[in-house]
Amino acid sequence: MTRDKGQPSPKDRVAAEVDRLLKKLPFADPTLKGDPPPPPRSPTGPRPSYPINVVKTPSATPLGTWGRVALGLVIIAAMTQWPYASACGISLLAYLVGVGGVILTGAWSAMLSWKLRISVAHVVSLMIVFWGIVLAAEQILPRVGYAKAEAVWLCTS
Repeated sequence: MTRDKGQPSPKDRVAAEVDRLLKKLPFADPTLKGDPPPPPRSPTGPRPSYPINVVKTPSATPLGTWGRVALGLVIIAAMTQWPYASACGISLLAYLVGVGGVILTGAWSAMLSWKLRISVAHVVSLMIVFWGIVLAAEQILPRVGYAKAEAVWLCTS
């Protein structure tokens, strides 16, 4: 079986077809489309624009971040003054939901403060998360048999 010298090999035809299909992709490598490669970015220069738009929410500001941290601190203060007995039953469930709110608020503010590089707010947010875990452990560990003191989940009356 002989081949014409002018005919490309089957391997070359498949490669050409793959290249043709890749050029049709919306975010394909610009060098495949024949465009010049993007210029190298200087370390201090502006960041390149990307086709995907990132929407910055109005609360993604330092003031919004500190507002979330303050909310976490207010919830912590409220949880230390919890007015109801949280020994068992529905009142225990309500207390644990409040503790979950402390943890979520701390995590929420920690993620945003990390994103905005606000170190003091990030440390305070992590302390809020830690305090929420301590409050949860105080109620959960006696009920799962880990602590010396024993407690029950449901009230028996």
